[in-house]
Amino acid sequence: MKNDLTLNLTSNRYLPKGLPIPVPEADGLSEPYWQGLKEGLLKVQRCVKCETWQFAPEWICHRCHEIHPDWVTVRPKGRIYSWERVWHPAHTVIRNYGPYLAVLVELPEAGHVRMIGNLLGDPLQDVVIGQEVVGIFEHHPEELPPYSLLQWRLA
Repeated sequence: MKNDLTLNLTSNRYLPKGLPIPVPEADGLSEPYWQGLKEGLLKVQRCVKCETWQFAPEWICHRCHEIHPDWVTVRPKGRIYSWERVWHPAHTVIRNYGPYLAVLVELPEAGHVRMIGNLLGDPLQDVVIGQEVVGIFEHHPEELPPYSLLQWRLA
């Protein structure tokens, strides 16, 4: 089966057009995360009071319940905590693009929080828990509204 889910170096697009554009919630909770991606920065929340890291975004700290955790820039480097080779697409636009690799990446520099993303490269490649990965920013300034994504590749 042919797989076209590779980062196209001429368009810098991994995912095909037609998927919903990611936007922050109406209340703006994740706006700093999405804005950071547009600037080529990975931002994760950290509590000012107890210094707990967290992701996905919340209005309160998961540990001490302090309101409005800060957003801190961290290096987009981590290691694979878990992964899955996806054969059944999550959206009709990518129904002919499988398989693809979804990874749960742990960020050691951010209190070991974890985030889900795509692993770039051969979708049939060997993937090993603990492998180091680096983030790749995929920018889409031509879209309305413009947005950026964070993809992962083996380090």
